[in-house]
Amino acid sequence: MPLPPAPTKRAALLSPEALDAPARAAPKARRTSAERQTDARKESPTLFDDRQLPDAGGAPLAPPTVAATARASEPVVAPLPPAPLASRVVEEPAQDRRKRSVKKTGPKRLFVLDTNVLLHDPTCLFRFEEHDIYLPMIVLEELDGHKKGTTEVARNGRQASRTLDALAGAQGADMSEGLKLDTTGHKEAGGRLYFQTQPLDYQLPTSLPQGKADNQILGVVQALRALHEKNKGADRREVVLVSKDINMRVKARALGLAADDYQNDKALEDGDLLYSGSLALPPDFWTRQSKAVESWQSGSSTFYRITGPLVPSLYINQFVYFEAPGEPSMYARVTEVRDKTAVLKTLKDYSSGKNAVWGVTTRNREQNFAMNLLMDPDVDFVTLTGTAGTGKTLMALASGLTQVLDDRRYTEIIMTRATVSVGEDIGFLPGTEEEKMGPWMGALDDNLEFLAKGDNGGAGEWGRAATNELIRSKIKIKSMNFMRGRTFLNKYVIIDEAQNLTPKQMKTLVTRAGPGTKIICMGNLAQIDTPYLTEGSSGLTFAVDRFKGWPHSGHITLARGERSRLADFASDVL
Repeated sequence: MPLPPAPTKRAALLSPEALDAPARAAPKARRTSAERQTDARKESPTLFDDRQLPDAGGAPLAPPTVAATARASEPVVAPLPPAPLASRVVEEPAQDRRKRSVKKTGPKRLFVLDTNVLLHDPTCLFRFEEHDIYLPMIVLEELDGHKKGTTEVARNGRQASRTLDALAGAQGADMSEGLKLDTTGHKEAGGRLYFQTQPLDYQLPTSLPQGKADNQILGVVQALRALHEKNKGADRREVVLVSKDINMRVKARALGLAADDYQNDKALEDGDLLYSGSLALPPDFWTRQSKAVESWQSGSSTFYRITGPLVPSLYINQFVYFEAPGEPSMYARVTEVRDKTAVLKTLKDYSSGKNAVWGVTTRNREQNFAMNLLMDPDVDFVTLTGTAGTGKTLMALASGLTQVLDDRRYTEIIMTRATVSVGEDIGFLPGTEEEKMGPWMGALDDNLEFLAKGDNGGAGEWGRAATNELIRSKIKIKSMNFMRGRTFLNKYVIIDEAQNLTPKQMKTLVTRAGPGTKIICMGNLAQIDTPYLTEGSSGLTFAVDRFKGWPHSGHITLARGERSRLADFASDVL
């Protein structure tokens, strides 16, 4: 690109023709627009933007746009004519263009947050990208009332209050103009936070009690919508209420107000899109891939290196299987994925009696997949999902006892679960920590009874008692309430009923793992008892989605129940 010619005059005396230097040559349309704007400026030298001039009635000046403010802060070499709106985007600095490319197109919206959103996710203020946030005064009052105590809600309330204090105390913060959300380091938040600093005029139906906090928030939303409907152009934007309360959203829609749920905590929009951990190979897999398959033997396993269009959709530790009538079946696990190739390793058959784990053999394909993950020492984190009776707890305990008592790979088994009641709570429980957790561990007792009977069926009464005592000595029952700050070394940790955990609780438990520890998370996403949790926002769903593809983790969805024909039929029809 040729260098621009050196200027022969002072910068302040450059003519408009000198602006079109060869190095700054622009498209023809842009040059024509600049010339047209220059002519308009010559006709009216003081008129830069007629929309900013007050009319005879004394209308206030329109606020400058973001682009105009950014240009005003830059050093101006010569008094340039304002470019038309179409060319302003082209003439923005490279830094501004880079910032604008990150944000989504479309008008900015104003989100009014309900108190339960802040109590559910205290970092929600930074999850709305370039849009602005508005907090009614009653929300701050409710937030103040929930900050006392040691519960998760109280901790979230205190964290949200600290976040608001940090934003308000940032350098140059002005509540009247809105607090910039990126001042505390969250660069992904490009909007502003507005507080209700003056009373708003609204009229709600007489059937809604005026003193209730929810109705006051609805009134604020109605007043804001009425104010923004009067604006025109870029200043007019949609006002949306964000609430986790279903009834609140229903009332808002009944009043004609826009309302939406807080979606950022959901790992998946649809539970059917959850990673299953297994993939059926197409019927023509061998015929299409036969020319590009390499195979070799290593120990008792066979490895296959494949190429083709299937490879980009594979994950590490994902199970693949080939079943076709008249052809031999293949069950393998993905051990390596590179640019265009993947390596498959055949599985160990735990359905055979010679490979039984603590006397337990697998009964279907998915159970065999799960047992391969549970018995693999290189897999540190295993998630199991499935309906009632699919064998999650039994397989986890059987593999744990084998690796603790027989292989001496781990020192002991630690078992915990979310203590969420299905019905009414039974109140406080007496005794030690393990005694208090006893009523919640009925599944552990049932499976241990089955495992002890199967392993020592002919040992007599004394043999069974000794086995039960040995098993009990290697299993510790812990409460989740006292997990923070702990570190587990060489432990086999089982987290039962993990579907009732929030993503934050799941993170707290998984990060307790020290060297040599294996963590098993099990749950049924169709049996969530925790309020405000759904299949998409459960901590178990969060863990499955975030850990897929990690070389030291694995997941499998158990499809078929093996408890009894009654339990299987009840799971389908009830």
